[in-house]
Amino acid sequence: MTIISRTDTAQRNAWNAAFHELDLPWFWDVGCDLPDPGAERGCVRDYLTRHHGHLLTAYDADFLVDAILAAKERCEAECLAAGGDPGMAIDWRALRQPQIGI
Repeated sequence: MTIISRTDTAQRNAWNAAFHELDLPWFWDVGCDLPDPGAERGCVRDYLTRHHGHLLTAYDADFLVDAILAAKERCEAECLAAGGDPGMAIDWRALRQPQIGI
């Protein structure tokens, strides 16, 4: 059995909230290693290059990395400021489901 810490869950929520906010169809699940603090910039750049290189034909890598990191930090701060439980797991995949409507 894998035990996931509250810190890991909070960080994963912040990353996935940032991806959701930026309308990126990415989801880092429990099996995905999170970047170490201080190595986030390089990790995100590597992830972009390896898995979403097509985005780098339209956007500058530094621009995308900066946008993702800023959104992640803002999402984390907003959750804490609102008194949210940063250790509560959020089903980001369910939020990604297509909306039905006119």
